[in-house]
Amino acid sequence: MALPSARSEMRVGILLLSVLGLLSARLVGAGQDSGSAIPAESRPCVDCHAFEFMQRALQDLKKTAYNLDTR
Repeated sequence: MALPSARSEMRVGILLLSVLGLLSARLVGAGQDSGSAIPAESRPCVDCHAFEFMQRALQDLKKTAYNLDTR
């Protein structure tokens, strides 16, 4: 008897998640007005972000290796 109620709870959960997903996609799309967009010329490229991230990660690794060596 508990099996049908578990199935109905799963259906309600899946329905709720799909509705929330659709609503959030609508809200994200509505929030991107033409006046609020940052021009592409003033944004750094994806490669620049990746390069900066890798530089910081390499510096962190060097610091960690130095700390381990000094111990």
